[in-house]
Amino acid sequence: MKFLYVAPRYHTNQMDIMKGLVERGHEVCFISHYAAIIEDYSYVTPIVLGYSKLYKVLDYLYVKVIRRKDPEAIVFKIQHGFPPVRRLKKIIARFDPDVVILRERSVYSMAAFLLCKRRGYPCILYNQNPLWSEPEKRDLAHRVVRRLSPAFRMTPVMGVKREGASIKDNDCFVPFVVDPQRAPGERSYFAGDRIHILCIGKYEIRKHHLMLLQAVEKLLRSGGLSADERIHVTLIGEATNHFQKEYLRQVRQYVMEHQMEEMVTVKTNLPRRAMEAEYLEADIYVLPSTREMASVSQLEAMSYSLPVICSDKNGTACYVEDGVTGYLFKDCSQEDLQDKLGSLLADREKIREMGAAGYQSLVEKYNFDHYYNAVMLMRDKILQAHGMKTGTAWKG
Repeated sequence: MKFLYVAPRYHTNQMDIMKGLVERGHEVCFISHYAAIIEDYSYVTPIVLGYSKLYKVLDYLYVKVIRRKDPEAIVFKIQHGFPPVRRLKKIIARFDPDVVILRERSVYSMAAFLLCKRRGYPCILYNQNPLWSEPEKRDLAHRVVRRLSPAFRMTPVMGVKREGASIKDNDCFVPFVVDPQRAPGERSYFAGDRIHILCIGKYEIRKHHLMLLQAVEKLLRSGGLSADERIHVTLIGEATNHFQKEYLRQVRQYVMEHQMEEMVTVKTNLPRRAMEAEYLEADIYVLPSTREMASVSQLEAMSYSLPVICSDKNGTACYVEDGVTGYLFKDCSQEDLQDKLGSLLADREKIREMGAAGYQSLVEKYNFDHYYNAVMLMRDKILQAHGMKTGTAWKG
């Protein structure tokens, strides 16, 4: 079959999905708005289509002039940027897909949806809004956006079942896919008799690298740990724009001013191929960030048999079973992060047990077959809704 993806960028959380499709003989065309510095094209090389010439001018004015002091201004294009329509139309027609997956209800995706709808291609919306969601807004703007977007939606975020929330008829939970990497018996722990803590995330304030360092420092000062050499912390992240570089400077300055150079390593812009060594060196994975819609890194850590600590407000916190495969701490609470981290650091056997449980959970719940069959089921429903012939899901 032919799978067409249209998304802002070729994100690492799509890597094992692309791998699964290609290895099973499917064709993939991935159209992205832009390319990031750290991307892996081992299985699929995206077509970086970019934006129309008009939008490039508007984006420059918005980012460099109107909101030049706002670090969030660069994401404006994800929702509002529009494509070079003629080139997009040619690529879609030439590829002639069997199923189309469009990222977000954005202007870019709406343009792609209208082009695909005209040719009768079944389209699925992919976003990271929770499956359990509030009733849809009924104002004119929201009704127009829904009309210009696919009716069927998939999301890797379960959300919380609470009063007023429901699952829409055409919505489906389709979790991220990460291939198993190292079973517990295939790796070692506590190299050099240290407990190695790994944290991965762009150098942005909301990623809370400093909060993690402060929690570790307080554990050491409070006597919760016997000696500094028992712990090593590795921070890895992207630092490409000036806002990220400034926060990276603050992180490095904190490490230096608090005499933590011997126990903290700060790394930047590592290629994906270098990450295996980092996961194998680690014993605990910590994701302290807030406002995290949906992160895949906790699954990557579980694929290497690591226990995970992350915020309870993380969109994909449901991937971590609290007390079994890791811990969930109260969002933005340094004290609770410190407590959960201290509990793991004090029990090396628990680290091994939680790492093994996480690996098993990954194997059972987050494999490619689940993803593929869910997409095929949604495609069949779309075709049935339009009175068209459906196919059958691959059974592996």
